[in-house]
Amino acid sequence: MIRRVWPLAAAAIALGVDAYVLAAVLPSIADSLATTVAAVGLGVTAFTAAYALAGPLLSGMLIRGSTAKALLIALGVFNLGNLITVVSPGAEVFLASRVIAGAGAGVLTAVATAAAAAMVADHERGRAMAMVTFGLSTGTVAGVPVGMVVRNQLNWRWTMGLVVAVGLLSMGALAVKARTIPSLPASRGPAFAALRSSKTLVGVAAAFLLGVASLGLYTYLLPMAEARGLQDWGFALVWAWGIGGVTGSALVGRHLDASGPRTLLIALPAVLMGSFAAFWVSTAPVVWLVAAALWGAAGWASVPTLQQALTGDRPGQAVPIVAFQMAAMYLGSAAGAAAGSSLLANSADPGGLSAWALVPVALALLLTGWLSVVVLRVPTRRRITHLACDAADQARSGR
Repeated sequence: MIRRVWPLAAAAIALGVDAYVLAAVLPSIADSLATTVAAVGLGVTAFTAAYALAGPLLSGMLIRGSTAKALLIALGVFNLGNLITVVSPGAEVFLASRVIAGAGAGVLTAVATAAAAAMVADHERGRAMAMVTFGLSTGTVAGVPVGMVVRNQLNWRWTMGLVVAVGLLSMGALAVKARTIPSLPASRGPAFAALRSSKTLVGVAAAFLLGVASLGLYTYLLPMAEARGLQDWGFALVWAWGIGGVTGSALVGRHLDASGPRTLLIALPAVLMGSFAAFWVSTAPVVWLVAAALWGAAGWASVPTLQQALTGDRPGQAVPIVAFQMAAMYLGSAAGAAAGSSLLANSADPGGLSAWALVPVALALLLTGWLSVVVLRVPTRRRITHLACDAADQARSGR
């Protein structure tokens, strides 16, 4: 059953590549479009903003007809945006194209994750959602180095053309498997109704803080290493983070299915804190490599862990909940990158950025700890109460 999810994971790879590939080609795009790197960098902001808005607002509307149709429409919009990026004649068209691509990506992530969970039995939900995250992490890891190689051999337009090619292949795979994708229940009322639950609000806030700390800090991994005299290890550190992320997202699903998310909700932010502390206090290459791998693994594994925690007892609301969670994560990534830029602009030591990242990850740990200890134990308490009441009723009947 779990193999049926692979087309959704393939679509997520295209999203992961697109989200970070621009980082490798910003100067080339700026030169080609006769504008500044800062202006082109707004494309990342445009993509993130469209992603954050479209996911929660449009996902529920699109799945009312057919889940497969919603996925194909979202992936088609995503591919169209990237195709316009490829042929952009100037900065204005380029920025508009990033809005279109971001809107498609926001809807696709939410619907694909919810559809993956619905395609399998209950005891495989964790692995199914983790497979979509595996696609995102794999694409993110591959995006920067692949983009650099293609840019060096050809130019940045071919780099974005590669993203379109991956997206079209994913679209073909989804079209072939469309009949295997079940219909998802459309949420009643506005999408923001999902946020009325304190559990969802806390989970979305935790996703934002983890995005600030994990993905936001990743933007500055190379400057951090250089400030600690580890500039020769930069490439290895990037790959250590990436391999850790792919491994973590690939393995976390089995643990979620076997034991649930309670332990991981506390363990994963704690591992992030330990990794950031290691960067702060050590300059040993081996310590940094191990810390980077653990950082990538814990950061990406936290995505399906939160999804399982927030949707496990509410599968009918999976689409809006996941949409808000992923929007929060990507907004957190943008906010973390902006905060790092502000700190560096005010003469902060790049090597000390990991110490600053301890603040949001500690706050995230407080929130995920609350989810684990207070919220996720409630169903267990209720079951025990019901069992006790049943036993009492049977005893009275026996009398």
